[in-house]
Amino acid sequence: MEILIIVISAVFVNNILLSQFLGICPFLGVSNKVSTALGMSAAVMFVMALSTMVTYLLQHYVLVPLGIEYMQTISFILVIAALVQMVEIVLKKISPALYQALGIFLPLITTNCAVLGVAIMVVTKEFTFGSEAHILNMGESVVYALASAFGFGLAMVIFAGIREQLEIVGVPASFKGIPIALITAGILAMAFMGFSGLV
Repeated sequence: MEILIIVISAVFVNNILLSQFLGICPFLGVSNKVSTALGMSAAVMFVMALSTMVTYLLQHYVLVPLGIEYMQTISFILVIAALVQMVEIVLKKISPALYQALGIFLPLITTNCAVLGVAIMVVTKEFTFGSEAHILNMGESVVYALASAFGFGLAMVIFAGIREQLEIVGVPASFKGIPIALITAGILAMAFMGFSGLV
């Protein structure tokens, strides 16, 4: 039951993109086409899950025992940067078309605050189940990271689909491009606010 609460909370109620506003750069930059949004979402999901596992172990077995928790942000950024380099090398070999489509935004996963935000939230956030609060264990942390990444991907794909439709319909000239994208993002965020209070 706790896992289900974590998943629903991460995907819908506290969507990393639309409720917590982390990862806005790729949200606006890579969401012109659904195919590109799917590729970016898959890359973010992989990096987020892997980085959460590594940073969880780093936090609990290196930083806390040595009493150097203040190095958390720097060490987490280094781990995420290394993982993004791995993803970039693999994508370049496996899918050059997707690698070209993601362009500059693939290296930007390194500085994507959604990935770093989830890694930090996993080791600091207390979830309340019933009347008691507890810090997530490693399995729950990975589930939270995957659910957050899925929520990120869901928001990206919905937004990309809407933007593709907006290219077809007649949008007034003064609203074309980023202005209508920001209005759409605001309406989408309000739609996701309807899930608040679900868990």
